[in-house]
Amino acid sequence: MKTAELTIVADENMPALDSLFGGLGRLVRRPGRELCRDDLVAADILLVRSVTQVNEALLADTPVRFVGTATIGTDHVDLPWLERQGIGFSSAPGSNADSVVEYVLSSLLHLAGERGFDLFDKVVGIVGVGNVGGRLQQRLQTMGIEVLLCDPPRVDQEGEAGFVDLATLLQQADIVSLHTPLVRSGPWPSWHLFNAETLALLKPDAILLNTGRGSVIDNRALLAFKRQRPDVTLVLDVWEHEPEVDPQLAALCAVATPHIAGYALDGKIRGSWMLYRALCEYLGRPATIKLEKILPAAEVEFLALSLDADLLTPVRLVYDPFRDDRALRATLSLSPEQQGKAFDQLRRMYPERREFATLRVSASGVLERQLDALGFTIDNSLGQLQQTTGNA
Repeated sequence: MKTAELTIVADENMPALDSLFGGLGRLVRRPGRELCRDDLVAADILLVRSVTQVNEALLADTPVRFVGTATIGTDHVDLPWLERQGIGFSSAPGSNADSVVEYVLSSLLHLAGERGFDLFDKVVGIVGVGNVGGRLQQRLQTMGIEVLLCDPPRVDQEGEAGFVDLATLLQQADIVSLHTPLVRSGPWPSWHLFNAETLALLKPDAILLNTGRGSVIDNRALLAFKRQRPDVTLVLDVWEHEPEVDPQLAALCAVATPHIAGYALDGKIRGSWMLYRALCEYLGRPATIKLEKILPAAEVEFLALSLDADLLTPVRLVYDPFRDDRALRATLSLSPEQQGKAFDQLRRMYPERREFATLRVSASGVLERQLDALGFTIDNSLGQLQQTTGNA
């Protein structure tokens, strides 16, 4: 396949398309949720995100020979069908994992500050310990927070050591964070894994977060449960019937956002870049563009913290989940159709957000160690320079 002849159809929400793919062929941008077969009648390459269902209905009798999804999950792609058709495929595992982890940590630290509890006294249960769950585990444990892990597929492969079953996790964890892919069949389905029966096992005053897939929780059962158990706190970024959001359920959430946990600019660009590399390999040409060359500088790059500062100060500077919560809530009084369009619009026009590592922080003592564990870049060179100058 000659690159000069390539037509690349891509989800318009993917960043850095021109920088990465402009030299590989002719770019055609389309809204991901509206992509249809007519858009692909002359396409060689298809690049999508999670809102596009990639299957026979979309691709049959089109010239598409390579599909890339700039996402961790692949439940929206019919992989067996692609393989049978000899269509190349690549995803972007881990591309936005840090972004999702930092959404969870930001939400928890904001709630802790708002409600006056100590996150370090809590037990956090992680359901699904892959790219995202594993990184969340690492950061929490480095911070000194006790973690429980539930991942039956990993238990099958690695044994039970280090894992607990779901019932045990729900009965012991103060905070439960969901990071499972959506699996509808097989030995370990995750569709409606959280239903009336499993939700009832949550501890009093538990916090339940879902940043994986909306249908992992039976949203109707969750609404009924929350009405009966107002003590439980909900943080939902994903919803069962996206782009429509149940306004009654959202009203009962402490944090409700429009599927943007992984939307830090760094993660989105990293996903596009990973597909660029995969496509170059498929085409048999060198991938010459380096990730650091297309990542813009952060708006705020350095923060010096005083001795009495807390963790929330730099976290709030980088990301405040209540900003996205307010934006979603402002759409919930619309009709379902209008609200669905507004949901996609919030994602399409998402304001720039960066990962913790883009902020260099000067701190000391326990705060420095905690910020380092959270993922911030520790830079005390300014303080060291001032100390050296003062002693000169």
